[in-house]
This record gives sequence, structure tokens and C-alpha cells, in this order.
Amino acid sequence: MVLWLCDLQTLKGRFHTMLAVQSELISAIRSIPDYPKPGIVFRDITTLLGNPRSFRRAIDELVHPYAGTKVDKIAGIEARGFILGGAIAHQLSAGFVPIRKKGKLPHETVRIAYSLEYGVDEMEMHEDAIAPGEKVILVDDLIATGGTAEGATKLLQQMGADIVAACFIIDLPELGGRKKLEALGVKVRTLIEFEGH
Repeated sequence: MVLWLCDLQTLKGRFHTMLAVQSELISAIRSIPDYPKPGIVFRDITTLLGNPRSFRRAIDELVHPYAGTKVDKIAGIEARGFILGGAIAHQLSAGFVPIRKKGKLPHETVRIAYSLEYGVDEMEMHEDAIAPGEKVILVDDLIATGGTAEGATKLLQQMGADIVAACFIIDLPELGGRKKLEALGVKVRTLIEFEGH
């Protein structure tokens, strides 16, 4: 009985801590209405990145579930995924792999086409960036429709990566991106959700 109460207290404490973290992160993110077009609320994480306490909190919370887990590489999606991914790679003692828009990497690459809301684009990574079987976490700042993250996931799978998870600070659940990744068998970790677009 005492053990059960201790576990309950631990869970209760973690829940309250997570609520405090979510509140802090939400208040550190600037919301810009009608950008880049009317009806869209842009979630600008540059204010979070500029706040040392909030930036550290976000990285710590993204890393927490994987501390002690073998992770070989962090794959960051251009551009904010580079900032977050580099910090996460450092904390997990993992390598960092950039996933970039086509034509931006200097060596031989592997490329994949992916769907955008209004068209198709391509992303790529160096052909020797990930060895088959390496454990990889995919990172970006936000998941919305999931087109970019889905493309990055398929690119990593094409390379033979064992995707541990995909991590994002923000989820816009109404747009369904999380479900796309989960349908590919990828665990998704997000820290906060915003309604709408």
C-alpha cells in the first residue's frame, strides 16, 4: 500500500511538473495571426529559442524519455530541426544528420519526394549519413499536416534506420500529421498542442 501511494505521488508530481512545463513553453512561443496567409496562426518558436530557460526546458523534455536509451543519430529537418536536433544530439551523445531540401548538400545524396499542402518537394541526406540498423530520432519544431515529417520518415526508412521516435515541440492535432507518422509505425513525442492551423 505504501509503495502504491509513493508511485501515485511520483506520478502526481510528474503530472504537475509537465503542466508547468507546458505552460512555460506556450507562453514562450509567439503566435502571429494571419501569417503566412489569412486564417493561419503561425507559431514562432524563435522567442522560445531566445529564452535560455525555456529553450533548455524544451530540450530536456524532448530528451527525457530517451535518456539511457541507445540512440546513434538525431536527424533534424531543415531548418529549425537543426537547432533542436543539435542540442538533443549533444545531450544524448549521438551524431547529428541534417535532412535538407534538394541541392543543399555537397556530397552524394539519397533523395525522396514528399507532399506539401499545395504541391510536391524533395528532401535529401548524405548517402553515408546513416548505416542500416542505426537507431535514429527524427526532430523538427512542429508537426502539422505531416507531409515533411512523413517524407523524412520514409527517407530514413529507405536508408534502413531504426526510428526510435519523432519529436516535436508543437503538435497541431487537427491537421493529422501525428497520425500519418503513427501509421508508419513511428512513436511520436510532442510537448504542447495548439488548436487550429
